[in-house]
Amino acid sequence: MTDDDTPPERRRMVRPPTGGTAAGRGMGQKIRTAEKKSLSSQEWIKRQLADPWSERARAEGWRSRAAFKLIEIDDRFHLIKTGSRVVDLGAAPGGWVQVAVNRGAAAVVGVDLLPVDAIPGATLIQADFTEAGVDDQLIAELGGLPDLVLSDMAHNTIGHRQTDHLKIIALIEIAAEFALRTLRPGGAFVTKNFQGGDAGGVLADLRAGFETVKYVKPSSSRKDSSEVYLVALNRLR
Repeated sequence: MTDDDTPPERRRMVRPPTGGTAAGRGMGQKIRTAEKKSLSSQEWIKRQLADPWSERARAEGWRSRAAFKLIEIDDRFHLIKTGSRVVDLGAAPGGWVQVAVNRGAAAVVGVDLLPVDAIPGATLIQADFTEAGVDDQLIAELGGLPDLVLSDMAHNTIGHRQTDHLKIIALIEIAAEFALRTLRPGGAFVTKNFQGGDAGGVLADLRAGFETVKYVKPSSSRKDSSEVYLVALNRLR
């Protein structure tokens, strides 16, 4: 990212996740086809079924357990305000979009490589966010500049530590560039990161552009996961 008005060359996102639709990320489809899955996939299904957060999400009607991560972050920092505009990058299967709508956002636009089932009160776009013009489409659908940019984007890991790490950082950089370029003054940005991930360049840009930047690990994140979230508060101008 640069300090002048010329945005850096946009990088293409990794290939779309394989196998099914966003709805297939829910448990119903996976349970029905478990016997056809690989051993690792079957183990993932077992963990989901035994996970109290996933069980609670199903009981309360959330699209995924990830909803509780945003709920906890919002309870702490009060990011979603009545009447605010929210963009969700990497929206499938829609849990964060649901939270934003339910907490009073006036306009919510989500984008993902996979299709996402309709959510009343939100606009959902199936597209590669890193493609030229998609960012402008998001702002047009939103009806103005966002007050909050969320990114729970992930990529397909290939098992090579260095390559996977670079892909993680690339997605964070792309989301941060969008947030810094489009957020209203006073706005906020939340993005997924991983403990031990060198996001030094991104952190420097965020600390220069926001009043406060914090790392948060929601209690609904799995204990054995290195997942954390960067929360940037009060966009400066």
